[in-house]
Amino acid sequence: MAEIVAIKPVVAEGPVVSQQDKGVLRLTLASPPANALSLAVMAALAAELDRAKADKSVRVIILAATGKVFCAGHDLKELTLHRADADKGKAFFEQTFAACAALMQTIVRHPRPVIAEVDGLATAAGLQLVASCDLAIASHEATFCTPGVNIGLFCSTPMVALSRNVSRKHAMEMLLTGETIDAATAKEFGLVNRIVPREYLNQIVIKYAQTIASKSSLVVKSGKEAFYAQAEMGLADAYAYTGRVMVENMLAREAEEGIGAFMGKRKPEWKED
Repeated sequence: MAEIVAIKPVVAEGPVVSQQDKGVLRLTLASPPANALSLAVMAALAAELDRAKADKSVRVIILAATGKVFCAGHDLKELTLHRADADKGKAFFEQTFAACAALMQTIVRHPRPVIAEVDGLATAAGLQLVASCDLAIASHEATFCTPGVNIGLFCSTPMVALSRNVSRKHAMEMLLTGETIDAATAKEFGLVNRIVPREYLNQIVIKYAQTIASKSSLVVKSGKEAFYAQAEMGLADAYAYTGRVMVENMLAREAEEGIGAFMGKRKPEWKED
């Protein structure tokens, strides 16, 4: 993996703090103690992700958080306030869940890989955020849950991302019991890639990010898009689609350069997208 170059500690400047170094964009939820996904926080995060799409210097995105809670999910206080609306909050609830669904799909469809750096509790829509990322690396202290069933609000939208990461039995176990699982169980379930000591979490995540950033951004973008597209297809359609993707990739400069460099025993020179 690439040499580690640490990103400076976060100094809160808003609900989402943006920092960039050597092609790695770090977006930090900075509304402790809960880092809840209010409409304002989701809008801020979506805006940062949209800006990153147009920034050719961004090659990988890290999603992190300040405080002891990675993300507590939706802002229940904000939702409850709107029960006093004339429609008992229906319009606001629809707006909130639609914004959340759009945000999660933005992460999945984003041309840059997104890595979740999880230290602390990720619950409900906060777990949904982790599950929507391409990779997730957690500290030993990280915990996860979908506790909606405990408060009369089943985690129906978080289950979309959760059920696409873990087995059905594991997903239903979390959704039906609402119990919190530790990092080791989350890794066993397939929700996170790695568990590391808290003091090394940032370094390990950056190491992953910089390793990915060293690859061809065009190839990574194409590969990520193809991964999620084929996952929603039947077997025959998936092979037909990925075969076309492979042919286009072989015809591209990146494959010609990469294969030529491999055969010539030299380092490839990637062109910016």
